[in-house]
Amino acid sequence: MDMNEIKEIFFQECEEQLAELESGLLKMNDGDRDPETVNAVFRAVHSIKGGAGAFGLDDLVSFAHVFETTLDCVRSNRLEPTHDVLKVMLRAADVLADLTNAARDGGSVDGARSAGLVRELEALANGEAPPAAAPVAAPAATPAPAAVASTDDSGFQPIPFSFDAFDDEPAVPRFAITFKPRRGLYSKGNDAALLLRDLSRLGEMSIRCDMDALPSLDEMDPEEAYFSWNIELSTDKGEDAIRTVFEFAEWDCDLEVKALTEEAAPTGEEPPMVPVPFDLSLLDEGGASETNAPGGDAGAAVAAAETASNVMRLAGAAARQEKKETAAAAPAAAAAANAAQNAAAGQTIRVDLDRVDRLINLVGELVINQAMLSQSVIENDANGNSTINMGLEELQQLTREIQDSVMAIRAQPVKPVFQRMSRIVREVADMVGKQIRLITEGENTEVDKTVIDKLAEPLTHMIRNAVDHGIETPEKRIAAGKNAEGTVKLTAKHRSGRIVIELVDDGAGINRERVRQKAIDNDLIAADANLSDEEIDNLIFMPGFSTADKISDISGRGVGMDVVKRSIQALGGRISISSKPGHGSTFTMSLPLTLAVLDGMVVTVAGQTLVVPLTAIVETLQPEAQNIHSFGSNQRLISIRNSFCPLVDVGRILNFRATQANPVEGVALLVESEGGGQRALMVDAIQGQRQVVIKSLEANYTHVPGIAAATILGDGRVALILDVDAVVAASRGQSLKPEMSLAVAG
Repeated sequence: MDMNEIKEIFFQECEEQLAELESGLLKMNDGDRDPETVNAVFRAVHSIKGGAGAFGLDDLVSFAHVFETTLDCVRSNRLEPTHDVLKVMLRAADVLADLTNAARDGGSVDGARSAGLVRELEALANGEAPPAAAPVAAPAATPAPAAVASTDDSGFQPIPFSFDAFDDEPAVPRFAITFKPRRGLYSKGNDAALLLRDLSRLGEMSIRCDMDALPSLDEMDPEEAYFSWNIELSTDKGEDAIRTVFEFAEWDCDLEVKALTEEAAPTGEEPPMVPVPFDLSLLDEGGASETNAPGGDAGAAVAAAETASNVMRLAGAAARQEKKETAAAAPAAAAAANAAQNAAAGQTIRVDLDRVDRLINLVGELVINQAMLSQSVIENDANGNSTINMGLEELQQLTREIQDSVMAIRAQPVKPVFQRMSRIVREVADMVGKQIRLITEGENTEVDKTVIDKLAEPLTHMIRNAVDHGIETPEKRIAAGKNAEGTVKLTAKHRSGRIVIELVDDGAGINRERVRQKAIDNDLIAADANLSDEEIDNLIFMPGFSTADKISDISGRGVGMDVVKRSIQALGGRISISSKPGHGSTFTMSLPLTLAVLDGMVVTVAGQTLVVPLTAIVETLQPEAQNIHSFGSNQRLISIRNSFCPLVDVGRILNFRATQANPVEGVALLVESEGGGQRALMVDAIQGQRQVVIKSLEANYTHVPGIAAATILGDGRVALILDVDAVVAASRGQSLKPEMSLAVAG
């Protein structure tokens, strides 16, 4: 594994740590004072800082260190985590995420913003109120450490540390520290050099590396720990702060911390340093190849530790190469023990997404071939009781289980997307001067990763719309008898084989009169149009529609909710609105759990075979003549339980036939469209219900209006998957334009 791969793993772990950080801060903001929550937040920042130091990401390390110091004050009960304090920390978490992304993608971060937050965090750590003055420049990055070039006759040369960030008093307590790693410290990903670098930030430090236990190269075990360090540290932070540096390594090292008096001095002869020749040009860590660095430079004290760490890496590589050459002679029992240890070490593996996609495609082909084989046996087996037929039934069950298991590999919780929304709420609320709280439920609801990746954009637009337009200002809310703080609630749940995401706000609701007038002013509807409340609400999804009086960074350009609708439709979903003036609005999105397979009903229309997504069908029924009613020139209604529902001839809409079919001779499928309204789709016959594998028409052919995708049936025929929403829209008078963005699963 090369350094780039290691760095990529680090950034993946950073995403997990950042999610843990934000989750913990939000819990604390809601009143959670559990010490474990505070410790989890501290550990997240500490882990990011430690990993960033290994790759020389100085900006990230510097900011994380200040953030970590403030969190340590909360952890030690020196700082009360009030709402104002946590507001600063949540913004600091946002900047930490920006710095991480910039380090990964090569971008830049607003220096004034990060420097201002550094000042606020330092003020909180010092027991002061966050400064209101303009932010100062960001602190300079810590100079990279350099290698030690020489020692005195005893083999030990103390190197003073001086960090301007710490204003130590002349007479500060001194500590003698002995640090000896064990074998397990390195196997768990810890690094002695990073621990010593963190320790050096507590004050002035001199350090010596003891290499007496280092064997010859041919006897070296790359997983063993041979070095130890004797350290003198002057700091006013106390012994607890020293031990906190080694918090995650205390079980994997021998650590001794002793307070020294002014008269006390180390006794005994210091063992000489053992010179180990190696090529410094092989080291790729910042500053490690500089052999003539001045001893007084900041950061030079840990150079010996980094040198030793790199020696171990180089020696380890040589030893591993030697082990490969002699692996064939290793005892079988030892190999089995190593395999068992590796199996117990990790419960998860990271797999390239392309490999998972290929596996899913192959399983899809397996499903198709299994269906074809079953169809052939059924056609050639008259009685249906053959052993082959029974075996095929078992094969069908196994195939379905394999498919479900493979699809579960891609299933991920929506939590990362939901957590991203909390930052958007904070930023937009600050911009518009509103007090808004985001509540999330169902974060562990799982859905296909493809759906999750494409869910962030529409949710972002909806959140911004709710904060900017939905929630009132604190003054208006108080005048209306509401709490000054508005609430936005984001929930996810499974329902009928789909995932339903709801965004609810307790704002003013949709001002339908204003929406209608804006649509008229923008020539989106006629002035005399007779629209229901539902149709007026759905006007906000029209391209170019906006109720903002002026253009701002947030809204006013008429781009937003139409993007939401197109994005949801592209995912095979539907979106609906429910609003109550004065009480708020609810946006409901219904999405498929996966974009690879769907459960559908196979029907025939004018000699063509179609598949209707099962999740769109409410019920099926056989129309009777007395329940069919005509109005207008070519419109028909069907009476269902004392209510009337428009009857849509699918064959006529798709131009499969020139005239309308007789409803009594066909079957009606009662479906729900994107607006929540119902339509009865008229088809000729139902062939059956089955799970089909989705094949994209746009990727393999071209876009077909009214058709979402295609599939291959068991008899080898290609069947088209109906786009229910597009067909319903066409029945309302909207043409099936080729450029329409159609759904994949209705």
